Amino acid sequence: MVTNPSATFEMRSAREAIRGGLEHIEEQILAIEQAMQEEPGFVFDFAKSLVESACKSILTERRIYYSRRDDLPKLLKKLTQQMPIMPSTESHATDVRRGLEKAINGLHLTIRGICELRNETGFSHGSVTQRPRLDLAQARIVAEAADSIVGFLYRVHTQDRTLPIKYNDNPDFNGWIDGTHDDFSVIDTIFKPSEVLFQMEPESYRVYLVDFRNQGEGLDATERDGDA
Repeated sequence: MVTNPSATFEMRSAREAIRGGLEHIEEQILAIEQAMQEEPGFVFDFAKSLVESACKSILTERRIYYSRRDDLPKLLKKLTQQMPIMPSTESHATDVRRGLEKAINGLHLTIRGICELRNETGFSHGSVTQRPRLDLAQARIVAEAADSIVGFLYRVHTQDRTLPIKYNDNPDFNGWIDGTHDDFSVIDTIFKPSEVLFQMEPESYRVYLVDFRNQGEGLDATERDGDA
Protein backbone atom coordinates (compact mmCIF):
# COMPACT_ATOMS: atom_id res chain seq x y z
CA MET A 1 0.00 0.00 0.00
CA VAL A 2 1.46 3.38 -1.04
CA THR A 3 0.99 6.13 1.50
CA ASN A 4 0.17 9.68 0.52
CA PRO A 5 3.48 11.63 0.63
CA SER A 6 1.63 14.87 1.33
CA ALA A 7 0.37 13.52 4.66
CA THR A 8 3.85 13.83 6.18
CA PHE A 9 4.88 17.08 4.51
CA GLU A 10 6.13 19.71 6.94
CA MET A 11 7.58 23.18 6.35
CA ARG A 12 10.53 22.58 8.67
CA SER A 13 12.75 25.54 7.80
CA ALA A 14 9.86 27.98 7.86
CA ARG A 15 8.79 26.59 11.22
CA GLU A 16 12.28 27.37 12.54
CA ALA A 17 11.66 30.96 11.46
CA ILE A 18 8.42 30.94 13.46
CA ARG A 19 10.30 29.84 16.57
CA GLY A 20 12.87 32.54 15.85
CA GLY A 21 10.34 35.34 15.77
CA LEU A 22 8.26 35.25 12.57
CA GLU A 23 5.14 34.07 14.37
CA HIS A 24 2.74 35.72 11.94
CA ILE A 25 3.65 33.35 9.07
CA GLU A 26 2.29 30.33 10.94
CA GLU A 27 -1.14 30.53 9.32
CA GLN A 28 0.43 30.58 5.86
CA ILE A 29 2.57 27.56 6.72
CA LEU A 30 -0.44 25.65 8.02
CA ALA A 31 -2.33 26.57 4.84
CA ILE A 32 0.45 25.12 2.65
CA GLU A 33 0.69 21.92 4.69
CA GLN A 34 -3.08 21.45 4.57
CA ALA A 35 -3.26 22.20 0.85
CA MET A 36 -0.64 19.53 0.20
CA GLN A 37 -3.08 16.99 1.61
CA GLU A 38 -6.35 18.35 0.28
CA GLU A 39 -5.84 20.61 -2.74
CA PRO A 40 -2.28 20.95 -4.12
CA GLY A 41 -3.40 23.66 -6.55
CA PHE A 42 -3.61 26.16 -3.72
CA VAL A 43 0.06 25.65 -2.83
CA PHE A 44 1.25 27.99 -5.58
CA ASP A 45 -0.72 30.91 -4.16
CA PHE A 46 0.22 30.15 -0.57
CA ALA A 47 3.94 29.66 -1.35
CA LYS A 48 4.21 33.04 -3.05
CA SER A 49 2.33 34.70 -0.21
CA LEU A 50 4.58 33.06 2.40
CA VAL A 51 7.87 34.18 0.83
CA GLU A 52 6.50 37.65 0.21
CA SER A 53 5.40 37.98 3.84
CA ALA A 54 8.77 36.79 5.13
CA CYS A 55 10.66 39.22 2.87
CA LYS A 56 8.56 42.17 4.01
CA SER A 57 8.98 41.25 7.67
CA ILE A 58 12.76 41.00 7.41
CA LEU A 59 12.99 44.21 5.38
CA THR A 60 10.94 45.96 8.06
CA GLU A 61 13.09 44.59 10.89
CA ARG A 62 16.23 45.74 9.11
CA ARG A 63 14.68 49.16 8.42
CA ILE A 64 15.05 48.77 4.67
CA TYR A 65 12.52 50.73 2.66
CA TYR A 66 10.26 48.94 0.19
CA SER A 67 7.22 50.07 -1.73
CA ARG A 68 3.81 48.45 -1.52
CA ARG A 69 4.04 48.20 -5.31
CA ASP A 70 7.20 46.06 -5.18
CA ASP A 71 6.57 42.58 -6.49
CA LEU A 72 8.13 39.48 -4.95
CA PRO A 73 11.26 39.29 -7.16
CA LYS A 74 11.97 42.95 -6.41
CA LEU A 75 11.51 42.40 -2.66
CA LEU A 76 13.87 39.44 -2.70
CA LYS A 77 16.49 41.30 -4.73
CA LYS A 78 16.34 44.28 -2.38
CA LEU A 79 16.68 42.01 0.62
CA THR A 80 19.61 39.96 -0.65
CA GLN A 81 21.44 43.12 -1.75
CA GLN A 82 21.13 44.67 1.70
CA MET A 83 21.62 41.69 4.02
CA PRO A 84 25.10 40.49 5.04
CA ILE A 85 25.05 37.27 3.03
CA MET A 86 28.72 36.70 3.84
CA PRO A 87 29.75 36.79 7.52
CA SER A 88 31.99 39.79 8.17
CA THR A 89 34.74 37.47 9.46
CA GLU A 90 34.85 35.75 6.06
CA SER A 91 34.57 38.79 3.83
CA HIS A 92 37.96 38.00 2.29
CA ALA A 93 36.81 34.59 0.96
CA THR A 94 36.08 35.75 -2.59
CA ASP A 95 35.53 32.24 -4.03
CA VAL A 96 32.97 31.46 -1.36
CA ARG A 97 31.30 34.79 -1.98
CA ARG A 98 31.02 34.07 -5.70
CA GLY A 99 29.45 30.72 -4.92
CA LEU A 100 26.94 32.34 -2.59
CA GLU A 101 26.11 34.95 -5.21
CA LYS A 102 25.32 32.14 -7.65
CA ALA A 103 23.11 30.53 -5.02
CA ILE A 104 21.31 33.84 -4.49
CA ASN A 105 20.78 34.14 -8.23
CA GLY A 106 19.26 30.67 -8.07
CA LEU A 107 16.87 31.94 -5.39
CA HIS A 108 15.83 34.76 -7.69
CA LEU A 109 15.09 32.29 -10.49
CA THR A 110 13.16 30.06 -8.09
CA ILE A 111 11.06 32.98 -6.94
CA ARG A 112 10.31 33.99 -10.52
CA GLY A 113 9.31 30.41 -11.27
CA ILE A 114 6.95 30.36 -8.28
CA CYS A 115 5.40 33.65 -9.40
CA GLU A 116 4.89 32.37 -12.94
CA LEU A 117 3.37 29.13 -11.71
CA ARG A 118 1.10 31.05 -9.40
CA ASN A 119 -0.02 33.33 -12.23
CA GLU A 120 -0.69 30.39 -14.55
CA THR A 121 -2.18 27.86 -12.14
CA GLY A 122 -3.01 29.66 -8.89
CA PHE A 123 -6.65 29.71 -7.87
CA SER A 124 -6.63 33.32 -6.66
CA HIS A 125 -6.46 34.68 -10.23
CA GLY A 126 -9.86 34.60 -11.84
CA SER A 127 -9.97 33.45 -15.45
CA VAL A 128 -12.68 32.54 -17.92
CA THR A 129 -10.39 30.03 -19.61
CA GLN A 130 -9.43 26.65 -18.24
CA ARG A 131 -6.08 26.77 -16.45
CA PRO A 132 -3.73 23.78 -16.41
CA ARG A 133 -3.91 21.82 -13.17
CA LEU A 134 -0.61 20.66 -11.70
CA ASP A 135 -0.27 17.59 -9.52
CA LEU A 136 1.16 16.89 -6.09
CA ALA A 137 4.73 16.52 -7.37
CA GLN A 138 4.77 20.05 -8.80
CA ALA A 139 3.09 21.49 -5.72
CA ARG A 140 5.61 19.81 -3.47
CA ILE A 141 8.67 21.21 -5.21
CA VAL A 142 7.18 24.71 -4.97
CA ALA A 143 6.40 24.25 -1.27
CA GLU A 144 9.89 22.90 -0.58
CA ALA A 145 11.47 25.81 -2.48
CA ALA A 146 9.45 28.34 -0.49
CA ASP A 147 10.34 26.55 2.74
CA SER A 148 14.08 26.61 1.94
CA ILE A 149 14.04 30.26 0.88
CA VAL A 150 12.23 31.46 4.00
CA GLY A 151 14.52 29.42 6.25
CA PHE A 152 17.69 30.63 4.53
CA LEU A 153 16.71 34.29 4.57
CA TYR A 154 15.71 34.24 8.20
CA ARG A 155 18.91 32.45 9.27
CA VAL A 156 21.03 35.02 7.44
CA HIS A 157 18.96 37.80 8.98
CA THR A 158 19.31 36.50 12.53
CA GLN A 159 23.00 35.60 12.37
CA ASP A 160 23.85 39.28 11.89
CA ARG A 161 21.42 41.81 13.32
CA THR A 162 23.47 44.81 12.24
CA LEU A 163 21.32 47.48 10.62
CA PRO A 164 21.96 48.60 7.03
CA ILE A 165 25.06 50.73 6.60
CA LYS A 166 24.54 54.42 5.85
CA TYR A 167 26.76 56.09 3.29
CA ASN A 168 27.28 59.31 5.25
CA ASP A 169 28.44 57.39 8.33
CA ASN A 170 31.71 56.38 6.61
CA PRO A 171 33.41 59.50 5.23
CA ASP A 172 36.91 58.06 5.73
CA PHE A 173 36.10 54.91 3.79
CA ASN A 174 34.31 56.86 1.07
CA GLY A 175 37.28 59.21 0.82
CA TRP A 176 39.65 56.28 0.50
CA ILE A 177 37.62 54.78 -2.35
CA ASP A 178 37.35 58.14 -4.13
CA GLY A 179 41.05 58.78 -3.60
CA THR A 180 42.09 55.48 -5.19
CA HIS A 181 39.60 55.45 -8.07
CA ASP A 182 38.78 58.08 -10.66
CA ASP A 183 35.43 59.81 -10.94
CA PHE A 184 33.51 59.02 -14.10
CA SER A 185 30.80 60.82 -16.00
CA VAL A 186 27.67 59.99 -17.92
CA ILE A 187 26.76 62.83 -20.29
CA ASP A 188 27.16 65.87 -18.00
CA THR A 189 26.80 64.12 -14.64
CA ILE A 190 29.83 63.26 -12.50
CA PHE A 191 29.67 60.19 -10.26
CA LYS A 192 31.83 59.39 -7.24
CA PRO A 193 33.10 55.78 -7.14
CA SER A 194 32.08 55.38 -3.51
CA GLU A 195 28.52 56.52 -4.21
CA VAL A 196 28.18 54.17 -7.17
CA LEU A 197 29.46 51.22 -5.15
CA PHE A 198 27.11 52.01 -2.27
CA GLN A 199 24.05 52.42 -4.48
CA MET A 200 24.66 49.63 -6.97
CA GLU A 201 26.38 46.99 -4.81
CA PRO A 202 25.51 47.66 -1.15
CA GLU A 203 26.61 44.20 -0.04
CA SER A 204 30.01 44.63 -1.74
CA TYR A 205 30.28 48.06 -0.10
CA ARG A 206 29.69 46.43 3.30
CA VAL A 207 32.27 43.71 2.67
CA TYR A 208 34.95 46.18 1.58
CA LEU A 209 34.09 48.44 4.49
CA VAL A 210 34.72 45.57 6.91
CA ASP A 211 38.08 44.91 5.24
CA PHE A 212 38.91 48.61 5.47
CA ARG A 213 38.05 48.69 9.17
CA ASN A 214 40.04 45.52 9.85
CA GLN A 215 43.11 46.38 7.77
CA GLY A 216 43.13 49.87 6.28
CA GLU A 217 42.11 51.86 9.31
CA GLY A 218 45.55 51.34 10.85
CA LEU A 219 47.23 53.13 7.95
CA ASP A 220 48.10 56.75 8.49
CA ALA A 221 47.18 59.44 6.00
CA THR A 222 50.64 59.39 4.38
CA GLU A 223 50.46 55.67 3.62
CA ARG A 224 46.98 56.01 2.15
CA ASP A 225 48.02 58.95 -0.01
CA GLY A 226 50.97 56.90 -1.19
CA ASP A 227 48.69 54.04 -2.23
CA ALA A 228 46.49 56.45 -4.16
